[in-house]
Amino acid sequence: MYADKKRIKANKLMLRFDDYEFELINAMAAYQGEQPSVFLRELVLREAALLNQNCKQMLSAK
Repeated sequence: MYADKKRIKANKLMLRFDDYEFELINAMAAYQGEQPSVFLRELVLREAALLNQNCKQMLSAK
């Protein structure tokens, strides 16, 4: 079914938020028209890509 079985999303992480953080996440996800979990997944992966890019730039500047 999948060409690359490592692409199956089977790994889980648990995050906990206080009421204010949870309300903010839900509001931002609703504004984007997405489910909160999808919104957070995309946000985390986007931030990780930026961090990776910044690290590569710092290493190549040496």
